[in-house]
Amino acid sequence: MSDGQERADGGGEGAGTAPQGGPGVPEGGVYDWFRRGARLLEQGHPAAAEQLLARAAEAEPHSRSIRETLARAQFDAGLFAAALGNFRAVALADPADDYAQFGWGVAAARLGDFETSAEHLALAVAMRPEADHYRAALRQTRATLAARAGAYGPLLPGAPGYSEPPEGGGGAG
Repeated sequence: MSDGQERADGGGEGAGTAPQGGPGVPEGGVYDWFRRGARLLEQGHPAAAEQLLARAAEAEPHSRSIRETLARAQFDAGLFAAALGNFRAVALADPADDYAQFGWGVAAARLGDFETSAEHLALAVAMRPEADHYRAALRQTRATLAARAGAYGPLLPGAPGYSEPPEGGGGAG
């Protein structure tokens, strides 16, 4: 039941664009890898998609569509640093790509870099203000930055993250 082998003879799409049949090399060409990887991602298999899309990106490093889809697969697979690198490459190649800016921002947030996150999410929101998920991500990042800066006041005793002041501070009794 090798579905991939049955399709291999069906039309030459991507034929000649990659070595065939070598160890570790998937069947087909770069476009085939991209399409299969995108399909795997849509079906909820980001780690498998990442494998094919990484191979496609290696063969076509300047393809923004391959790199953006690879970044989505990496993000969904929990590979946030790799996703950030690919979203960043796409955004640097086309600064007006709102989705790449958004991806860069959310990947940075997952890595704990909320300053970078806020910058790129704000760019994405400026480009597509109607995108609710862009605005929600920016609100969350800004709230995290505000909380870290103490904008919401001191933590109350018993709150998560609260630590008791040191003993023996010389207070009146």
